[in-house]
Amino acid sequence: MIGAQLTGDVTSTSSASGVVTLVEGRTFCLSSAAGDITADLAQGLFVLDTRALSRWELRVNGAPIEALSVDLKEPYAADFAARGRPSQGHGDADLVVFRRRRIGRGMCERVEIVNHGTAPVEATVELLCDTDFAGIFEVKNGRIEERPTRRVERAGEAALRFACDDDGPTREVRIGFSDAAIIEPGLATWRRTLDPGERWELCCEVAVAFDGDALEPRFRCGMREEDTVPSRRLASWRAALPDVTSSCPELDEVVTRSGEDLGSLRIFDPEHPDVAILAAGAPWYMTLFGRDSILTGWMTLLADPSLARGVLETLARLQGTDVDPRTEEEPGKILHEVRLDLGDGLSLAAGDVYYGSIDATPLFVMLLAEARRWGLDDDTLRGLLPHADRALEWIERFGDRDGDGYVEYQRATPEGLANQGWKDSWDGIRFADARFPQPPVALCEVQGYVYAAYVARAHLAHELGDHATRDRYRAKAAELRRRFNEDFWLDDRGWYALALDADKRPVDGLASNMAHCLWTEIVDPDRAEVVARRLLSPEMLSGWGIRTLASSMAAYNPVSYHNGSVWPHDNAIAVAGLARYGFLDAAHRVIRAQLDVASRCDGRLPELFAGFSRDEFGAPAAYPSSCSPQAWAAASPLLWLRVLLGLDPWTTRGELWVRPVLPDWLESLRVEGIAVGGHRVTIAVESGEVGVDGTAGLTVMSKSRPPLWAGLENHG
Repeated sequence: MIGAQLTGDVTSTSSASGVVTLVEGRTFCLSSAAGDITADLAQGLFVLDTRALSRWELRVNGAPIEALSVDLKEPYAADFAARGRPSQGHGDADLVVFRRRRIGRGMCERVEIVNHGTAPVEATVELLCDTDFAGIFEVKNGRIEERPTRRVERAGEAALRFACDDDGPTREVRIGFSDAAIIEPGLATWRRTLDPGERWELCCEVAVAFDGDALEPRFRCGMREEDTVPSRRLASWRAALPDVTSSCPELDEVVTRSGEDLGSLRIFDPEHPDVAILAAGAPWYMTLFGRDSILTGWMTLLADPSLARGVLETLARLQGTDVDPRTEEEPGKILHEVRLDLGDGLSLAAGDVYYGSIDATPLFVMLLAEARRWGLDDDTLRGLLPHADRALEWIERFGDRDGDGYVEYQRATPEGLANQGWKDSWDGIRFADARFPQPPVALCEVQGYVYAAYVARAHLAHELGDHATRDRYRAKAAELRRRFNEDFWLDDRGWYALALDADKRPVDGLASNMAHCLWTEIVDPDRAEVVARRLLSPEMLSGWGIRTLASSMAAYNPVSYHNGSVWPHDNAIAVAGLARYGFLDAAHRVIRAQLDVASRCDGRLPELFAGFSRDEFGAPAAYPSSCSPQAWAAASPLLWLRVLLGLDPWTTRGELWVRPVLPDWLESLRVEGIAVGGHRVTIAVESGEVGVDGTAGLTVMSKSRPPLWAGLENHG
């Protein structure tokens, strides 16, 4: 059961010399800075969630090589520089080693050894390699299962073959070498004499197969890199990204890094090779997640609306059709995640799908309407609208478990996720006194998503002239909004309840979830200012960002996953919510805090980090096992840009709402090539002057877009 695999102890992914992560589609590699892969660390070459290499260690004259530097050429490529051990009595080594690694459905690595000495050197080169066929969560949690049928054999003078058939059909890893070697199980050895200045080169290929059916590696010995699929796709992605320049170099750097990271996290289903979708994060979540992909697709509309379309189409194909308690599938439900291994092949439809998410389904409907406002075409909308209606039917039939008008979750089996909102750790939802709510649990932000889904469907119906559907969902949205503000508001506390428990008692934890309620516009305008003040209070705002749980709560732990840590995507949604209600100074303050974090992390926002106060600790503190890069963290700066520009397209109405307001630390901002409805729009802001070019038929509305619900009130 997928849901049960997401918890547990995590082994370290680092060694004394650091960790290098490479990603290409559903292949990733973790190694030391020397390029070695060590079995007793959470390292390896992983293909389709299976560890294809658990050991890959280079020895020169019986000793490990010493790391000098790593050049990360591309997300899928790294060049390692190292040296051999100096001879006795010498401070410098004669032998220098380069490893040029490329991954994708396998691995290709060129090893070059150069003699920089003044005399010939006898070089014995050994490559120790092994494969344990471990699943990704076995490695992540440090609990590797023994596979009695695993075997290794010599395959000629220049190859090793590993095989395992514990679970049925045979899984294979074949390692081939360009030079003949002395082959032993798990070891290949070469002996060479290198004259001064001489260079010896070796090319190694790692390929995987299932039941004799081999995956074609993306990189092969002798292949020109620029001709490979990963290289062509990355070049195309970069060419399509908007160009951002501002008076703040840190902002420019973070946005550029975001584009690079998002490009590396795109994955492609071979049954739909032209449709890019987004994996959740490297290294452990290089697969499709419903919630993560939807929210990332929303944030990346400014950069590439086709990502949102790909996410919607893929999730629609995998939408639930049956009732299956084991996977928590229900008709109309949008999945939580898909997992693939070598036995499944490359098609997402063949994977192990788990549906334990309470929020992906309403978020799907929200994204469809938002993508439409950005210019989603008529044919795609017509194809996806029935899936949106099935999602809304799920909300009423299955999501609202007890008919009280709220959407709740309760796992169907003990193996499923106990918490099924975005804070899906086992202890992520707590009362102020740290008690756990009894399920079913109705999260506050989920009601906001459902409300926004109702509003979204009403607008789509109005656009299509379906007034009966429009009026139905308009009424449902208004009633939910009214009841939510009655039942979730804690007047004595001055914030919205985190959730309602099984007895409809408010879960009174002060948490960041209510910021999502601002984003979805379900919050009563009279209470928005109180919510904004709470979010920016010292107990919530650490100085680096808004905490998931206030420091005044009994369960607060700054280095927990969801009980006091800081998540960039959560903060980006808070920024959008604050801006939606007009609290731009507050939104800018959060952006600045998050920008400071990214600037201290080489331009990359981490998935999450510790919630220590900035006064308490003067640097962002990492959370162990945080993904890097991670999709919705990488996309967060793009949502900042949208807030800074006050940008809200509504192409079906021929409108482009633009109202830039820049903070005092940002004097100018120019974004070129924003893809809106088939146009490439440029927005420039400098010294209070705003320029908008490339709108081609869109009317520029120089003010903030009114709330979406307000537009529905004007229709009879």
